Order: sequence, then C-alpha cells, then structure tokens
Amino acid sequence: MRDRHASRTFDAINTIAILFFVLLCLAPFIHIIAISLSSSRAIMSGEVSILPVEINWGAYEQVFSDMSMIRSLGFTVMLTVLFTVFCMLMSIAAAYPLAKTKLKGRKSVMFIIVITMFFSGGIIPEYMLVRNLNLLDSIWSLVLPGLISPFYLIILITFFQNIPDSLEESAEIDGSSYFRTLVSIIVPLSMPVIATLSLFYAVGRWNGFTDTLMYITSPEMYPLQLKLYQLVQNNMVSELMSAEGASGVQLLQPESLKAASVIFATVPILIVYPWLQRYFVSGVMLGAVKG
Repeated sequence: MRDRHASRTFDAINTIAILFFVLLCLAPFIHIIAISLSSSRAIMSGEVSILPVEINWGAYEQVFSDMSMIRSLGFTVMLTVLFTVFCMLMSIAAAYPLAKTKLKGRKSVMFIIVITMFFSGGIIPEYMLVRNLNLLDSIWSLVLPGLISPFYLIILITFFQNIPDSLEESAEIDGSSYFRTLVSIIVPLSMPVIATLSLFYAVGRWNGFTDTLMYITSPEMYPLQLKLYQLVQNNMVSELMSAEGASGVQLLQPESLKAASVIFATVPILIVYPWLQRYFVSGVMLGAVKG
C-alpha cells in the first residue's frame, strides 16, 4: 500500500515537472502568436505577454496578401517534398547493402562515411563544386549537396541489421531478388524509422536558408526561411509596410509583421507531425504482424 502511494506521488511529481517544461518550451511560441494578434498600441506599450491585447488580424492579412510570401510557401513545400523523397531513396539504397556484413569493402565504406561526420571540405570548396556543376540558381543546388546524412544513414543501417535474417532467407528460397526483398519486406518493416528520418530530413530542409544565401539569386526561388531572414534584417519590413500604407490601412508595428511571418512559416511544418504519427503506429503494428 505504501509502495503504491509512493508510486502515485512520484508519477504526480513527474507529470507536474513535464507540464512545467512543456509550458516553458511553448511560452516563446505563444508570445509570438500574441504579438502577431495584438494592436500596435499594445505592442508599443509593452502590454503583450502571453495573451493578445486588442486583437488585430491586420498583420496576417498583410502577410497573406503578399504574393511573394505565398510563392515562397509553395516553393518551400515543393523543395521539402523533393528533398525528403530523394534523401530517403538514397539513404535506403545505401543502407540496405551496407547492413550486410558479408559485403566486400563494407568496413572501408563505413569508415569513409564516419569520417565525413567529423571532417568536411568547407563552405568554399562546396560552393566551387556547385558552381562547376552549373547548379547555381537551381533547385538542385538545394537538394543534391545534402542528399545523405551520415548520421541518419548509420541509424538506418542499424535498424536494417536488427531485422531477422530468416525473413530474407525465406524470401530468397521463394525466388525473391534483393530488390524485391527490399521493397516487399524490409521497407514495410522499417516504416517507423523511415517515417522518423523523413521527418528529420523534412524539418532540416524546411528550416535551412544558408545554402540559399550562397546558391540562389532569383527571388522566385527564395524559400520561406530566407524570407524570414530578410524580414528580421528589416529588408522586407519597409516593403510590407509601404504596401500596407498605400492600401489605406493603418500601419502596423514591424514586430507584429515579423511575428505573423514567423507563424506563417512555422505552422505548415507543425502540421506534418500529427500526420506522420499515424505512420509511426501503423509501421510498428505492421512490423509486429510480419515478425
């Protein structure tokens, strides 16, 4: 009885601590939402904290009326999907053979992969390579250089090695080729790790903007994060506010426009999390049934 009471007390303390840290992590995001929805007077007077003051949707109306932001959103979605698909295809194609201990030269290849996790050529050689391949100002300059992450590749290799060899041996007896085994058995059983790594690749590409600064010069190929960077650097605030003033609407605070733009760029990738949660569960259940 005493142990049960102590266990409940411990669970209650853990729950309170977790809720505290969750609220602590959410506080900056909630504050940004409050700023984006507050009036200029409330922002200037410093009244905005967690809840919006004098709710005003003008910042969101201005952001959604800016066609360059809408175009950047569409381009970023297309870039993220393309990048994630190619990364996972290449990662799976590399991880499957490297998971076989009988593969000749496997240790040498793994050594080279691990070395790239600690040492790289640097930004200048990478830029020269992209330029010599005529990839500057092209969507492929944002896809090909980061096609495979060594860390994620090692995670995938480890997961493939934990799949029972008896499944592949049974498929081989039935006359299945390596490619058929990979597509029909290995990939379905690996859906949890594939969904997780896909999410990591997608979030990394969605949040990336430094490579765009180096490789992209056409404004129509600016992703959302580069737009936010320009916004924070006040390169776009004057354009948004001048367009707003020309339309006869009351001028907004730059902080409100920045906050609304941050929410505009953040919400789409947040929507992906619950959508992928379905595949985590279904992947685990499928693995349990197949095993």
